[in-house]
Amino acid sequence: MNSDRGAGVKPAISTFARRALLRAGLTGAAALGAATTLGSTPASAASAAPGSAAPAATSRRRPSTPEESLRELAAGNRRWRTFCERHPDESPAVRQSLTSGQHPFALVLGCIDSRVPPELVFDQGLGDLMTVRSAGEVLDEAVLGSVAYGVLELDIPLVVVLGHQSCGAVKAAVEVDETGERLPAHIQYIADRIAPNIDHSKEGTARVDSTIDANVRAVHAHLAAEPDLAAKVASGKLAIVGARYELDTQLVHRVA
Repeated sequence: MNSDRGAGVKPAISTFARRALLRAGLTGAAALGAATTLGSTPASAASAAPGSAAPAATSRRRPSTPEESLRELAAGNRRWRTFCERHPDESPAVRQSLTSGQHPFALVLGCIDSRVPPELVFDQGLGDLMTVRSAGEVLDEAVLGSVAYGVLELDIPLVVVLGHQSCGAVKAAVEVDETGERLPAHIQYIADRIAPNIDHSKEGTARVDSTIDANVRAVHAHLAAEPDLAAKVASGKLAIVGARYELDTQLVHRVA
């Protein structure tokens, strides 16, 4: 995946087209280690007791920096894994406010796996996250363009590449690599994109597990090397992090 640099996003959109695209998106009628959480939980976002009332939607301060966004995601994941979800930003007032614009504070590039919906595992609501999902977090031009849109047009300060335990796409890629068999139709494309990241130093289930992390690191490196995104990172306005969701504990932690 790292070697496929030809799939990068080209900044060829005219100013007029960019503004039109932005209007279309905004309007509408209706330093942590591999075993730690994404960030520390701020005092204001401490877990609520099960069944307690969520704070008023209008009083919720939205994160505006990479650091604040990481802390909010960490706090949300803590609520999720301790069964203290708040399900924020779902009120009638919030729904109405979103008809005139959106200001998501993080973009999550995750797998299509039905067990890992970003809005749930981070306990976020409407308008909070922009999510892009592909099997095994595989990048192509459409995925890259979607990430770039969120960062460059909506000024999202945080991109999270979210892999997960027991990823079926990674497992399939490893099995194809070991057996030489071909997968049906377009599914082989997914395996081919993951294949360069297979950890051949491991065997069996350990190979799959290690490859999940290696794949997250490769996707992270690809995004971080995109010129437009790299410029945002260099300016301090954007952070791109790799992370992993554990199905058995519901913990999201950084992938070093």
